[in-house]
Order: sequence, then structure tokens, then C-alpha cells
Amino acid sequence: MQRIILHIDFDSFFASVEQQYNPLLRGRPIGVTATNGRTCIIASSREAKAKGVKTATRTVDALRMCPDIKLVGADFWKYWEVSKKFVKICSDFSPYIEVFSIDELFIDATACAHLYGGVEGLIAQLRRRIKDEIGEYITVSIGVAHNKLLAKLGSGLKKPNGLTIISPVTVEGVYGICKLTDICGIGMRIEARLNGMGIYTLLQLRKTSQAKLKGEFGMVEGKFLYDVGQGEDANPVMAFSRDLGVKSVGRQYCLPHNEHDQRVALQNVYELFEEVAFKLRRLGKKARSSGVWIAGGYNAHGHVTQERFTDSGPELFDLAMQSIYRQHGELPVGYVRRIGVWAGYLEDAKHLPSPLFLKEQRQVMLQKTVDQLNERFGSHTLRNGFLLNSADLTTAPNGWMADRYERRKLAESF
Repeated sequence: MQRIILHIDFDSFFASVEQQYNPLLRGRPIGVTATNGRTCIIASSREAKAKGVKTATRTVDALRMCPDIKLVGADFWKYWEVSKKFVKICSDFSPYIEVFSIDELFIDATACAHLYGGVEGLIAQLRRRIKDEIGEYITVSIGVAHNKLLAKLGSGLKKPNGLTIISPVTVEGVYGICKLTDICGIGMRIEARLNGMGIYTLLQLRKTSQAKLKGEFGMVEGKFLYDVGQGEDANPVMAFSRDLGVKSVGRQYCLPHNEHDQRVALQNVYELFEEVAFKLRRLGKKARSSGVWIAGGYNAHGHVTQERFTDSGPELFDLAMQSIYRQHGELPVGYVRRIGVWAGYLEDAKHLPSPLFLKEQRQVMLQKTVDQLNERFGSHTLRNGFLLNSADLTTAPNGWMADRYERRKLAESF
């Protein structure tokens, strides 16, 4: 049986949630801003996008392009609550869902679409529940295909509130209207390397041999790009538990100024992973997936999923940066403005095997001691040597999946 995979993506998520909660913002161009005073837009409404205001636009430029734009401070608790409702709705349609980020997920509807009169009937009911249970101003764009690669591509083709269905016989036609970078996993650096091989379009990639791609990109990346060209992706939708507890931990940071020093930028990435790892340990969780994105004078992103679980900041950092280096060779030249890191595929640490070797046991004991000292005397009392002479991060964690502990501590502070 051919798979039926849906990729569901909120339209202008942060901004639409603000407009849903505040009717006075509806129909107006709005820009959601970071909470640390850094003058950049972290999300814009569809009205603002129509006037050229995009993510990472400086607020001074946003006001120049769109003088009537309304700037709204980010409220991540609000977005997290909406995301939880979204996940709950989707999990009622199929047990096979995979959360990709706070505002998008995959659904494998192969075995259940017929229960709703086919995939279009399922989508109609899904949209109706989103409208009834989350809000009439919240819309989603949906891609449907026989694999995750094409479903995700499809969800971005007809925004907002669009639906694109891609079948094996229509892949070539879709590729004819898409750019290389429309594919998740192909960034500007990979695009440049493909261009150097004379490959400028997805249709040209489709005609390129696997041997040629492996010769340029190596076995793993070459195979991935060949599969992209053929429109193939065998990766399953990872079944998502109905337990709506914390499923990923993330941290975003807008730097106080454009940072041109790559070492300083990497120190910021490293410290963000240290904070994510600390949160994992406090939650009693471990992760086997690690990801990072960097934006500014260039854009870079990557993520890795491994077999073993970890709650180590340095290990999460190394995993994520390896994926960046595989794509780019090294960090591109240019300044860094914003950084995001995350850890996913979480499991309760108590359900995982304890360290067997003395060296690992000592590392666990050392980490507990460091955490206790930092909790007592301040989060930066003891730091890794790589962070020597680096400035402290200037904001409190407020990422995608903030946990209940932080919320309670916030309430207790008033």
C-alpha cells in the first residue's frame, strides 16, 4: 500500500497566535520581537510579509518598509499552549505523528484516511477542529505525499491555508516549479556546490547519477541528494506518544550585536547547548537528537539523530555542529545574529541503562556536582574551558518547549 503522509505547517504561527488572542491586531501588519531588547523580528504576520518584513529583519528596517507595523513582544507560553492543543488534535486522527517543530508535524494517515472519507475528508475535519478548538484566525498549510520529503515540500507551495497533493506521477511537474533550496536539507552552501557541478534545478538533480553525487558529497550526503532528485524518502513517521509531556527542549537567542568572530559565535552555541542539557537533567530526560540553526550574514542549520541517549551539553554541541560541518565544510564567513538549538527524541533517564564504566560514572557524579554548585551560586559559576572569557548570555531561557518547573519558578518570583 502506498503511504499517505501529511505535513501540516501553521501559517505565520507566532504572529497568527497574537492576532487570534487580540482581535485588534487582526488584519494589521505585526512583527513579533525578541524579549531581550535586541531589535530584530522573530516572526511576522502575513500582512507584514506582504510588505517585505521577514524573520530576522531589524526593527528599524521593518518600520522603514512598513511604517504602520505593530511590534509585539514574544509570549512563548502562549505559543506552547497552542502547540499542545494542535498536537492533541492531530493525535486524535492518527497515532503515528511526528512533531518536527513547535508549529509543524507529520502524520502517517495510511491506515486511517479511509475512516474519514479519504485524505481530503480527513483534512477537512482537521481544519474544522483547529478552527473550533484553537481559533478562527489560525490556519495551516498542508502537503500530502507518499513520503515525508515531498509532503514537507508540498506544504510550502500554497501558503497561506493551502493544500498540495504530490503523487509519484506529479513529482517531476512539481520539481519544475521549485528551487533547490525549497527542499529541506539543501541550504545555500550545498546549492553552491551543486551549482559548481552544473546543477541549478531539481530537474537537473533528478538526472544526475548517484555515483557523481557521491563523488562530490560523499556516501551519506550523496545518497541523500540522489534520493531527493528521485523524490524518494524511506524515513518513517516516528510514532508520537499521546503523552503530551515535554518532547523536545529548545533555546533561541538573539545576540546583543552582530557577531563577526566565529569563536565567539560558537561559544554562544556551546552555552545554549549547556543550558538545554541542564534543562534535560532537571527534567530527568535524555535526548538522542540534536539540532542547531544559525542566522545572520549567512544561514546554516543541521541536526543529527544517534542511537544512544545523552544529557551532555558538549555531546549535543558536537553532534549538531558535525551536521553543520558536513554540509558547509566550515562555518561560512559573515556575522551571526540569531542562534537556535534543540534536543529531541527524549526518554526518561530512569528508563535507560546506567553507565557501566567507571569513567562514565565519574562523569555523571562530576556533572551533578557542577549542577549543584551552579544552582547554589549562579548558573555561570563553573563553566567549560571553551567558554573562558566569553560573556554571559543576556536573556533568560524562553525557547519552544519551556517546562513546568520554569513556569512555577516564574510565578513564585512575584
